[in-house]
Amino acid sequence: MNRWTALACAAALALGLAACSDPSVEAPAATAAAATWPEPTAKLDGVKLTIWAAQNSNTVPGKVIAGFQQATGATVEVVTIPDPYEQGIQTKVATGDKPDLAFWQPTASMLTAINAKTNLQPLTDAPWLTRLAPDLRDITGILDGARYAALITSPAVEGVYYNKEVFAANKITQTPKSFDEMVELARTLKSEGVTPFFEMAGDKWATQWWVQVQLADAAKDGLWERINTGKETFTGPTVVGAIKTYKSLIDEGLFNRDIRTATFEDQGAALLSGEAAMAVQVNSFFGRLQASADTATLNRKIGFFPISPSGNVGTFIPDQSNALVAFRTGDATREAAARQLMAYWMGPGYQDFVADRATVSLQPSVPNPQGVPQALLDVHAALPGSVGSMQALAIANPDLYLNLADMITGTMTPEKVAAATQEQFAQLAKAAGASGF
Repeated sequence: MNRWTALACAAALALGLAACSDPSVEAPAATAAAATWPEPTAKLDGVKLTIWAAQNSNTVPGKVIAGFQQATGATVEVVTIPDPYEQGIQTKVATGDKPDLAFWQPTASMLTAINAKTNLQPLTDAPWLTRLAPDLRDITGILDGARYAALITSPAVEGVYYNKEVFAANKITQTPKSFDEMVELARTLKSEGVTPFFEMAGDKWATQWWVQVQLADAAKDGLWERINTGKETFTGPTVVGAIKTYKSLIDEGLFNRDIRTATFEDQGAALLSGEAAMAVQVNSFFGRLQASADTATLNRKIGFFPISPSGNVGTFIPDQSNALVAFRTGDATREAAARQLMAYWMGPGYQDFVADRATVSLQPSVPNPQGVPQALLDVHAALPGSVGSMQALAIANPDLYLNLADMITGTMTPEKVAAATQEQFAQLAKAAGASGF
């Protein structure tokens, strides 16, 4: 299925239409009524649940699943959906194929894209909400006043992961204080024979971070509100300028030579080994590093700093590895079991979960486990001062990353990237009922 067919399905999802789905299957009535919440460890012998995950989140639930299965007798299977993950899920759901739970980006635009009101179970009055840190409780996962996603880890921040040893070997004693300063540092590293930046255009999805960090100041100044209302577009000088800058840095040779084919795994390996000095990424990238190295190694080798044109402002983007959604499958037993797994995850299983993942706790009553890498603490510390990303603030989430990947492979110019993204944004916004489109 090409991206425009997928767009049609996404539009159908947003409108609750039967297009791209089995017309004989009637959609459940959309409601945000409160659900009952089973005891987290109640017996579920014979019940099988399926969780959809991306390649960068499929190892996240391992500890939770083991504990839940032992406590309840249920069986939980994790199914990896190939990248691009969100597009793949939208296509599957549009054809009536649904899991019990899935990792999903909990922003309003992506909840709209999957038609949360029809396809997802509401999580109103979930038992763990009162245990979340107050400043995180309502930061994401909500659409039109109803909650559809459970935040399980600290929301992602777009920023720069860097190899401390590479910096030290090149006598770099402090991290850059602005985007331009980072570029000058990259040029210095290149002159010393170091690959400054590593990009993974083979897997495509991270290409957009380079554009979005350049838009942080504009986002703080209302860029996405202006785009949402048609007062500004992706084809305007702000966004096009960021895209052109990204391409010019690639053309300058500041990235890995295999940028067109390099993958997410390649990127992690390159930064950890010191093959490259920096990578613009989100939290899930560090999760991949944690699968390859222990905390002591990561603390020695890997650091993080937020970046923006004016300084060290991060770009907030809760991604699919940060949150879970539960689907309406029409099977009341499995739907209740899915809610029970969530309640276990964020209840009795939460301390083991954060310890297993060596990640920051979202619940003040559950302390951060020993051994949380400093880079993750730095990412979490950047969250309060961050500005919203396209996914967090725009009313629709077009395939900017796919268009940028096409630019990197030479099939699109920056102007065509912007035009294609704007065209898709307008169609998605119109399908979602936004005025002015």
